[in-house]
Amino acid sequence: MTARLSTPDPRTPWREAEFCVLDLETTGLDLRRDEIISYGAVIVRHARIPCGDVVYRQVRPSRPVSASAVTVHGLRAADLADAPPIDDVLNDLIGLLSGRLLVAHAAWVERAFLDRALRSRGRRLGRLVVDTAALLRAARLADSATGREPSLEAAAQRLGLPVHTPHHALGDAFTTAELLLVLATRMERTTRPLRLRDLYRVSQHHSA
Repeated sequence: MTARLSTPDPRTPWREAEFCVLDLETTGLDLRRDEIISYGAVIVRHARIPCGDVVYRQVRPSRPVSASAVTVHGLRAADLADAPPIDDVLNDLIGLLSGRLLVAHAAWVERAFLDRALRSRGRRLGRLVVDTAALLRAARLADSATGREPSLEAAAQRLGLPVHTPHHALGDAFTTAELLLVLATRMERTTRPLRLRDLYRVSQHHSA
């Protein structure tokens, strides 16, 4: 039996909460077999991004990195040879996620990989997860008819936000964190006070 990681009270106003904005790079996109090879995490606290609260780590996988994945993130087996295996960084991930609300862009990917990795510790993610791709669709800032996830870089540019090192886990986590702040602030125009459960419900309703 697995235990969920702790998360904030869903009734918490979003400006009073802490979020862990996370991005993963992997050996590929087979959710059952591929593995995490790097992660970037940015903490959002009280609707601000403290630049000192960021983490970037590489992880040595047990399977080869697919050629298609290398063309996206540029991480080769040689780059990961001295990195720790996933088991050695799980406590770090648990510490980052515990007591915070996970945020990711196209969060189904992060949820699948993290839940599989955490299983060896008898843990899994909390139920509430915020998906910035879903928030974009809810705000009608993404084309929902394509059947594809909205581009993180295109969304940031459209909203006048900087794009931080695309396809690098920490760069994408920074871009996602800034996107969260903009989209939540927009939602406050019609939902006051905006609570964590509101962000979660919109993420669920507009998921791909």
